[in-house]
Amino acid sequence: MARILVTGGAGFVASDLALGLADDPKNEVVVVDNLLTGDISKILVPQKSNLHFVKCDVNQFNDISAVFYANRFEHVFHYAAVVGVKRTTDNPVMVLRDIDGIRNILDLSKNTGVKRVLFSSSSEVYGEPVEIPQNERTTPLNSKLPYAIVKNIGEAFLRSYHREFGLDYTIFRFFNTYGPKQSRDFVVAKFIRAALASEDITLYGDGSQTRTFCYIDDNVEACLNAYYKGEVLNDVVNIGSDQEVTIKALAELIIEITGSRSRIVHLAPLEEGDMTRRMPDVTRMRALLGRELLPLRSGLERILEHTAIAR
Repeated sequence: MARILVTGGAGFVASDLALGLADDPKNEVVVVDNLLTGDISKILVPQKSNLHFVKCDVNQFNDISAVFYANRFEHVFHYAAVVGVKRTTDNPVMVLRDIDGIRNILDLSKNTGVKRVLFSSSSEVYGEPVEIPQNERTTPLNSKLPYAIVKNIGEAFLRSYHREFGLDYTIFRFFNTYGPKQSRDFVVAKFIRAALASEDITLYGDGSQTRTFCYIDDNVEACLNAYYKGEVLNDVVNIGSDQEVTIKALAELIIEITGSRSRIVHLAPLEEGDMTRRMPDVTRMRALLGRELLPLRSGLERILEHTAIAR
């Protein structure tokens, strides 16, 4: 039986990852989250007796160390972090405290026999694009925002602990991921909610900034395949989609699919953090999946089906 820790496991992506790990009855999965932005309802699945939740702040050593010493994990998925462009730019000091959590996780991992730490980094480490598509090997990491700096520091910590202590790692650089359980303040969820209510959909600036959107199932399957197959060992992989779309076109697509009467309203651009383009090279992710990624329209339709069932 493999004992696995998932930090930040009541969050959007990490909760689906934890549930996916718990689908294997040979795994014993412990989820920790301080519930600052997480929601425990995302992992409350009664039939999964091998999934356990502990309210815990990984940035507090005494809090997280007790969990480590009580369980003796073999593998750790470190996903706990302050996320969201506006939240991270409004709370830069809180973001920097996540460095403590990274150090705590790695110190405890190397001292308790953890075999591998799998880390959720971010597309934000790339900053403004100097190369499209953004490739793990060649695109420089050049963002100066606190959130991106923390993720970059996390990557450096992982490489250093591997070099000095032999602790294996995998780095997932997440690009925009969306799905039914996504928090209400992220762009896809926000636009769908407004469209279903025929409320105005607000864009920062003219909406010409581009993003790619990866459906949650593709994200989780790629990460689980990397874990189970021992792939991306002591290396990094982009987890995202390479279907580039403007934010305005995303709003228009959601209005079309929902049959909404919503208007598109433009706000002043964000002062910082709203990069002009995002588009990863997902060659390595495709190899992990062994298939093509779900198209954006299909993913949006799945969310609407889920929303209709929930109602």
